[in-house]
Amino acid sequence: MQRKFLTNLGLLLTLNILIKPFWILGIDLTVQNVTGAVDYGTYFVIFNFSFLFNIILDFGITNFNNRNIAQSSHLLKKHFSSIILLKLMLAVLYFIVIFLMALILGYNVLQIRYLAFFGLNQFLISLILYLRSNISGLLMFKTDSLISVLDRVLMIAICSVLLWGRVTSQAFRIEWFIYSQTFAYVITALTALVIVIRKSAFTRMHWNWPFSVMIIRRSFPFAILVLLMTFYNRLDAVMLERMLSGITGKAQAGIYASAYRLLDATNMIAYLFAVLLLPLFSRMLKEKQGVKELVRLSTSLLLTVSVIVAVLSHFYGFDLMGLLYVAHVSESAAVFRWLMTGFIPISLTYVFGTLLTANGNLREMNLLASMGVLINFFLNLVLIPEYQALGSSWSSLITQCFIALVQIVIASRVFRWGIDRSYALKVILFAAGVLLFSWVSRLPAFRWEIGIVSAFLLSAGWAFMLRLVHISAIIKILRKE
Repeated sequence: MQRKFLTNLGLLLTLNILIKPFWILGIDLTVQNVTGAVDYGTYFVIFNFSFLFNIILDFGITNFNNRNIAQSSHLLKKHFSSIILLKLMLAVLYFIVIFLMALILGYNVLQIRYLAFFGLNQFLISLILYLRSNISGLLMFKTDSLISVLDRVLMIAICSVLLWGRVTSQAFRIEWFIYSQTFAYVITALTALVIVIRKSAFTRMHWNWPFSVMIIRRSFPFAILVLLMTFYNRLDAVMLERMLSGITGKAQAGIYASAYRLLDATNMIAYLFAVLLLPLFSRMLKEKQGVKELVRLSTSLLLTVSVIVAVLSHFYGFDLMGLLYVAHVSESAAVFRWLMTGFIPISLTYVFGTLLTANGNLREMNLLASMGVLINFFLNLVLIPEYQALGSSWSSLITQCFIALVQIVIASRVFRWGIDRSYALKVILFAAGVLLFSWVSRLPAFRWEIGIVSAFLLSAGWAFMLRLVHISAIIKILRKE
């Protein structure tokens, strides 16, 4: 399983590194600079608002399905038709909820129009993720990897023409950005649907009410978990816009969005681990295989990346924001430093949270996520009025650290793992080395571009020297048949 994990992780990372950074740093960044903090801030807030309730579209079905198909692949043919119909019914409920909440919050006509398209996009994303859960549950990781970047490839093509193709005399509008996403999601969903239909030998739609009730009942703990995690991850921007009046709220949401952009990009790396780890953990646990080595391997890889990225972001935050944006650079840099520090605990949750989910420890996970929502909400209430977007970044960091720490404690108790002092010492020495290299690289003798590259290379080399990332062990795993 470690060999399958590494080989498919390599393909998944390669495709995403080739495609998604250009989408985020080329297309999305250009749109943000062209449209400005206020317009993009409105976009970002409505997007996050639509995301808050997207669990209604899925109700935990995707995680439940991924785990089940990985353990019993024959269930695809049996479950597929009923789940598709169930998701269509949930989509109707989702639209009712988001429009009612938008009216209660007093959203204007433009915001509600945006919300209609965001709602459609969220449904398409949910459908794609469900279809991909079948593909990855069958351990068809190469196919899943290609599907994972198809939507972004299409969006890049469309937006590149609109931004730089001189096909219109009008200035680029944020609505075009939304429409291009809708088109790309439709094509990707249809492609994934054809693949799954062929694998499931699907012939006709069949509604099975008892089965749907059973799915909802069994998926309910997954649904609650995803809902709570979504709230403590996505609430910040919505609270910023609602708590700060008028243009200030939209501008602060835009500043938060600009800082969040690079976190979103790096977060994709950690998310890809979870995509692969959930079906692998599920199958290994069912077959009574030990998971400790896979946990150690994935944790070491993610810690190496996340610590380097977080520390360099702290030392070079202003330079990076100045390179990417034309306005609000100082404010964005301050927010960026703290958000990127949160990448370390976020990475750990993608390993330990995924392990606990695969093991069925949903009661503990839901209790922990509930505490995360409360911590995030009350910290934002206290910090936003005085510190605005910067306060939200502190709230996010504190919440993520709490969640990661408790997940590690729960996993250690469930699987009866003791503290590995030698491994903990390696992590501490590695972090200290990265801090030292980054501090030295900031000395006046170095240009910042040379400094950040040098610190990165030294830090990566330090990880290999400490054998935190063990090259020989990885090669050994890859050579196994």
